[in-house]
Amino acid sequence: MSSLTIVRKKSTESVTSSMNDFMPINGTDYVEFYVSNSKQAAHFYKSALGFHSLAYSGLETGNKKTESYAVAQGKIKFVFTSPLHSGTEIGIHIDQHGDGVKVTALWVDDATLSFNEAISRGATPYLSPTKEEDEFGYVVRSGIYAYGEVVHIFVERSKYHGVFLPGFKPWKTLYNPESTGLEYVDHMVGNVELGHMNKWVKFYQEVMGFKQILSFDDKDISTEYTALMSKVMSNNNGKIKFPINEPAAGLKRSQVEEYLDFYEGEGVQHIAMATHDIIKTVSQLKARGIEFLQVPDSYYDNLVERIGSIEEDIELLRDLNILVDRDEEGYLLQIFSKTVQARPTLFFEIIQRKGATSFGKGNFKALFEAIEREQALRGTL
Repeated sequence: MSSLTIVRKKSTESVTSSMNDFMPINGTDYVEFYVSNSKQAAHFYKSALGFHSLAYSGLETGNKKTESYAVAQGKIKFVFTSPLHSGTEIGIHIDQHGDGVKVTALWVDDATLSFNEAISRGATPYLSPTKEEDEFGYVVRSGIYAYGEVVHIFVERSKYHGVFLPGFKPWKTLYNPESTGLEYVDHMVGNVELGHMNKWVKFYQEVMGFKQILSFDDKDISTEYTALMSKVMSNNNGKIKFPINEPAAGLKRSQVEEYLDFYEGEGVQHIAMATHDIIKTVSQLKARGIEFLQVPDSYYDNLVERIGSIEEDIELLRDLNILVDRDEEGYLLQIFSKTVQARPTLFFEIIQRKGATSFGKGNFKALFEAIEREQALRGTL
């Protein structure tokens, strides 16, 4: 494998590709987490990350099986779902994996067409096209399985005018903290077992019409002790980007292996959320208790020489531990949180793109050494 492969299309090719896109996707609709306590999870995401109350489903709405709270910030919608009884599918999922992402919902114009196209190309069905309606109209949802127990739900909502989905009512609360400036989901990263990365690359190519836009091998993503490999898959319009990671041979246990051990299977490792002012966003997140990985102070000593001139104050970036990288299109700023639940699995990336379309290759070594320091503290390196 070459150390870095970048796929770029000419504009005429992009137009032709768009016309032949058999599964158009408008963007991320919502992300659903299965959690042990949905009410407390929603409160954490409001208090610590600046989300606000959106919608609720539970006993008061006639739902006798689950309780779900939906929160929103910018274009991001997160849903936290818990079972109301023991012995349920959701409860078994939480028992095995802990709190984590179950559903990546994709906004489409035609959920039936998307489902049929995916199934005809080999996808395993999760939810047949289903019309769900209330007094605000209807949505059509369908779904397929992806890696591990993650599913992709196709959401068609052009005929719906409610707050979120049928079965939900508006969740109105007096407590809605100020937004921290998070705007949309930039990408979501999946961790898969050794030898499975190419299988899922093929799945996204053949089943969903995605393209591989980047490839990193263990020479790109490695330290003295650990390594991993990754390929980035993107849909036709670039609104959906799914990097797929698998472990690579190293002297010690990598972050992907740690994830797979504690999540007890394949799943979503982190969600990258975009902001237009990362300094303000990270400052607010830190003030609210979000903890981030720390890189050595020496990372900033020759930053301008490494990545060129930038608009931001280097000392502010140093104080906040924000990383910077540049590609042919521009530069980006990024930072990674520590894990946000009991198991060392899911975490978040905050990213601001100033033209750059890449994923911070120049920061990999510093980032992975920071992760290794956390692993060492946990005794899992």
